[in-house]
Amino acid sequence: TDNVSNQREHLILLLANIHIRKHPKTDEHSKLEDNALDEVMKKLFKNYKKWCKYHGRKSSLWLPTIQQEVQQRKLLYIGLYLLIWGEAANLRFLPECLCYIYHHMAFEMYGMLAGNVSAMTGEYVKPAYGGDKEAFLKKIVTPIYCTIAQEAERSKIEKGNHSQWRNYDDLNEFFWSADCFRLGWPMRADADFFCQPLKPVDERNEGTIKADKQKGKVNFVELRSFWHIFRSFDRMWSFFILALQIMIILAWSEGGSLGNIFDPLVFKEILSIFITSSILNLGKATLDIIFNWRARRTMEFMVKLRYVLKFILAAMWVVLLSVTYAYTWEKPTGIIRTIKNWFGNGPDQPSLFIIAVVVYLLPDMLAAVLFALPLLRRKLEGSDYKLMRLIMWWSQTRLFVGRGMHESAFSLFMYTMFWVALLLTKFVFSYYVEIKPLVEPTKDIMKFPINHFRWHEFFPRAKGNIGVVISLWAPVILVYFMDTQIWYTIFSTLVGGVYGAFQRLGEIRTLGMLRSRFDSIPLAVNDCLVPVETSDARRKKGLRSNFKNRFKEMTHEDKEKVAARFAQMWNEIVSSFREEDLIDNREKELLLVPYVADQGLRVTQWPPFLLASMVPIAVDMAKDSNGKDRDLKKRIENDYYFSCAIKECYASCKNIINDLVHGEQEKRVINTIFTEVEKCIAEDKVITDLNMQSLPDLYNKFVELVEFLKKNDEKDRVAVIKIFQDMLEVVTRDIMEDQLPSILESSHGGSYQRPEGMTAWDNEYQLFQPSGAIKFPLEVSTEAWKEKVNRLELLLTVKESAMDVPSNLEARRRLTFFTNSLFMDMPDAPKVRNTISFSALTPYYNEHVLFSIKDLEEENEDGVSTLFYLQKIYPDEWKNFQERIEEELKDNEELKEEALRQWASYRGQTLTRTVRGMMYYRKALVLEAFLDMAKHEDLMEGYKAAGSISDEEWKSLIAQCEALADMKFAYVVSCQQYGNDKRSALSNAQDILQLMRTYPSLRVAYIDVVEDRVGEKQIETAYYSTLVKVALNKDSESAGPVQNLDQVIYRIKLPGPAILGEGKPENQNHAIIFTRGEGLQTIDMNQDNYMEEALKMRNLLQEFLTEDGIRQPSILGVREHIFTGRLINNVVYN
Repeated sequence: TDNVSNQREHLILLLANIHIRKHPKTDEHSKLEDNALDEVMKKLFKNYKKWCKYHGRKSSLWLPTIQQEVQQRKLLYIGLYLLIWGEAANLRFLPECLCYIYHHMAFEMYGMLAGNVSAMTGEYVKPAYGGDKEAFLKKIVTPIYCTIAQEAERSKIEKGNHSQWRNYDDLNEFFWSADCFRLGWPMRADADFFCQPLKPVDERNEGTIKADKQKGKVNFVELRSFWHIFRSFDRMWSFFILALQIMIILAWSEGGSLGNIFDPLVFKEILSIFITSSILNLGKATLDIIFNWRARRTMEFMVKLRYVLKFILAAMWVVLLSVTYAYTWEKPTGIIRTIKNWFGNGPDQPSLFIIAVVVYLLPDMLAAVLFALPLLRRKLEGSDYKLMRLIMWWSQTRLFVGRGMHESAFSLFMYTMFWVALLLTKFVFSYYVEIKPLVEPTKDIMKFPINHFRWHEFFPRAKGNIGVVISLWAPVILVYFMDTQIWYTIFSTLVGGVYGAFQRLGEIRTLGMLRSRFDSIPLAVNDCLVPVETSDARRKKGLRSNFKNRFKEMTHEDKEKVAARFAQMWNEIVSSFREEDLIDNREKELLLVPYVADQGLRVTQWPPFLLASMVPIAVDMAKDSNGKDRDLKKRIENDYYFSCAIKECYASCKNIINDLVHGEQEKRVINTIFTEVEKCIAEDKVITDLNMQSLPDLYNKFVELVEFLKKNDEKDRVAVIKIFQDMLEVVTRDIMEDQLPSILESSHGGSYQRPEGMTAWDNEYQLFQPSGAIKFPLEVSTEAWKEKVNRLELLLTVKESAMDVPSNLEARRRLTFFTNSLFMDMPDAPKVRNTISFSALTPYYNEHVLFSIKDLEEENEDGVSTLFYLQKIYPDEWKNFQERIEEELKDNEELKEEALRQWASYRGQTLTRTVRGMMYYRKALVLEAFLDMAKHEDLMEGYKAAGSISDEEWKSLIAQCEALADMKFAYVVSCQQYGNDKRSALSNAQDILQLMRTYPSLRVAYIDVVEDRVGEKQIETAYYSTLVKVALNKDSESAGPVQNLDQVIYRIKLPGPAILGEGKPENQNHAIIFTRGEGLQTIDMNQDNYMEEALKMRNLLQEFLTEDGIRQPSILGVREHIFTGRLINNVVYN
């Protein structure tokens, strides 16, 4: 029943994900569309239909004629396949075996549903296996599983002798042959597939032992030999040997010119390469027989016949080409004369040799045509016509897999041109630098007579200089065969460099380049990671894009939308850096951009690390300007971020003052001052008309005001009023001295007359004193307000340059890699609901889950502990960690200890590190779902506010985002020994449970070994694939804390131990039935992931839907960063 429940959930999620992807506007009452069901059937039964066609059998997928029943029948077929797959255990390594089982069971199901009557019994069709409890497991899976297990045991005995036992591939290949149907249904227990040899075959006496009934290897037997160097690359070796022969003949000819190839005698000598080719083909055919000799008893007759015919034909061609070539010469010499003497000195007949060469080359010419026309080759390989199968049979054994695996014509053309250019360069270099310079010295050496040869021990009868010639040529020949790798390195570097330039692979390589191109990054993030709003919207990417100019040309409203989405993603990346202790609090503040867009500023707000120290510099430059604004203008024009810092600082100051000042008279004064300033700005007379000498005084006063605003304390109200009065005095008496009369007149409604002996300040100091004049302290200090004040403080107070932010090398590497990838051509990101669903699967045995305090503090023989070592190689991260826990945990020593274990584990090869990295996928999907679903007003509020606002609408939005993320992503860790560790109360089990507490959506699969009672007294060991999750249980009668335990979700019985010898693949296999979605990412336990890379997962998954050449890809590989480089010594140390 658990298998049924598991696959039911699997099928529902598959259909739901495909349905909403095809129908984005689906409502909750919509019905399942047939096209979603058809797509699932197409994917699930693609291999089965291919298998049926390969064997010339009709598939068992019969649909009823009544239209109303078609969808239900399709669901039954899909459900049957998933149930077979879910309980198949190790048979999942035999995909064609599953096709065989499904073929018969689907036919039985069709007969039962159609009410067919058996011709043998006259009764209604019934399943061949049925009626008993666990019938499928015991009667179908277990017999085949036992065969696999027996072969695995034999592999341990026959180590190194691969011909005497069958692995998964060998057993699966049995179902590539029509002989598999001899198994029958029900399967015959005495079939050769199930038989095992009575005793191991002795290779020395194997000819005297009668062959047993066991079905051995069918198509391939691994034989370890150094001759594989030639056999595996025979075409390359043959090509190089023939090319070497041609170059030696040309170099040996008179003058050694390449034009000598048109000389009839030289050309006739060059034709001898066909004899050399036939000899090499004979060697290849011989090696084929030698390497497959051990499989001769189990090999199909047609395969044996092919090897024998190839050998006979290769030997015939050696003789035929040698004889016909001998008759092309009138007065042959050497071995050619000997051959001609054997067959008689008849007249010259060069036409016979030409005809023989043409016939000899026919297979190669056909292969060249098929190579140039991949579409034709794919059709021929997949054809079932006997003539076509005969033609393809001669080139290679007909296999079920690997047919039609060719690229498009354009890809083959580019591939061919690459190698043509490479080989032409190699041969030209080899001819003029290696071969030709040796010919003349060789001729001279051969002419030089030898009367007394001293090396008689090695060459006792030598009468020539052949030994010297060999010594001279051997190094050159060796270099000739090896330098292809050198030329490949050169060409791949050149071609890769050009291709990388067009793909913009090195757009951002350093932190300095990141700073200079940062104004392009918001639009790059928007174009790459934000879904296109309309279906016809096309975005330019790669070399065609120009993000910098496009962003500057956008309207302010469009900039706001782009900046809002960018802020949420960028800040999540920065926050993940802080959580990982790659940066400290100060660097985090300098890297963040405002979560909540301040629409009143109407300026682009860049991260403070780009604007740091620019406002203090501008104040100093203005003070020293002496009424001349040339230097300041030049700096503003040349430095985009400098102008942005000044504009934002002014706009923020104005915004904060307007928010604080509420008195009518005070507002008039403030508005008059800002009006005059903006008038000067518009007329470009700020430096000339205003006295900048006192600007530092105003700057210092405002810094004090910002500090009081951060505290927001009632006790500071008098001080804040005094600061406002002081700032007004500085502005009216010093900075705006010439504009003072008009300002005062405006502030008093035009009726103010200064009494004799009374200064302006004596009357004005009463401004801001009334209780309602200034709104301080703020009653409700929102996150947006705090963020605005903190950001303004950074702009005003950070006087040192932030060129080295972030200072951590790993943070720099990750930022530059992420931003650089945004400039590359990648598929558009779909909305989360339209994304392909996927799972991640990690196999785990008994490695470290979480370092214990004992592990960290235990010293080696040199007195160095692991913790001490980590502190020394990660000094900055250790300092950041200490700052973080002091701020977050303070005096909680227990939590500090747990945080220390996590900090160390995140820097080692632990399961905790991998789980944290993979769970970034879910975090990224939740964020991206929020950006997809949030309204414009919600987006302006910011993603961070969603976690703090208690509004029901916000809670509903976040709940929808999390549900959608769980629908699209699942993470399963296959902890093989978790059950045993739990029963033994080992620390690993507790640490795994802690991981499930930390990440509630994490699922753990393990192999549970229990003792089941069979009958009254008999006990047998049973094995189960078990899936668990964390369970939060709380006793209603107790006020104690929530107790966290694991809860079994599914338990699926296995036919026996899941691990038979393959280790990690079998550990993954038992847990794969618990994964969900259309894609699966397999991640080893020592790998990591990052938040910024998880944001690009939607783009990566779109590659599966992109036509790449002639087909959509089914496997994607991504580059892996080896994070253990700095830990090599630690690994050795541990």
